[in-house]
Amino acid sequence: MKKTIFSVVLVLVCLVGVNLAQSATYDHEMEAKGVTFAWKVDGDTLHCKLSAKTKGWVAVGFNPEEKMKGANYIIGYVKGDEVKLEDHYGDKTVNHATDKKLGGTSDVTLVGGSEKGGTTTIEFTIPMDSGDQYDSALVADGDTVVLLAMGPPRDSFKARHKKQAIKTVNLSTGAVK
Repeated sequence: MKKTIFSVVLVLVCLVGVNLAQSATYDHEMEAKGVTFAWKVDGDTLHCKLSAKTKGWVAVGFNPEEKMKGANYIIGYVKGDEVKLEDHYGDKTVNHATDKKLGGTSDVTLVGGSEKGGTTTIEFTIPMDSGDQYDSALVADGDTVVLLAMGPPRDSFKARHKKQAIKTVNLSTGAVK
């Protein structure tokens, strides 16, 4: 009986380890202004990893209309063992607020995060099309405007970015313009 239970537990641990290892692989990666964005399109889900040499927040935004306005932002930081991650929307040309505050929904799922050697890394998933009016629908095989930013070395979403970049990418092929 004990051997059977041990065998079942061992198989479950192995399966969980395989799933975690698979979620940590990304098909594409780009770097701009010190922020690295890695991603993988998996059906209707976008798996993402953000990393930057900062002890503050890291963020990615998708498809702004004008400056920051209209973009879907995912912003996060690590404080101790806690990862803080939020889904924001660019409600003005130089401002953003949480989707929930604006009447929408938070459509980001935290996978993990760490802050090691002065580098903050956040991993998460978002739906390609959440249906939330405060999230732009992402198209895998087409142009997606990606905004990358990092904050100063403090854990607060109120701190303005110290570096930012904008690139146009094809989420499916990884081509960067």
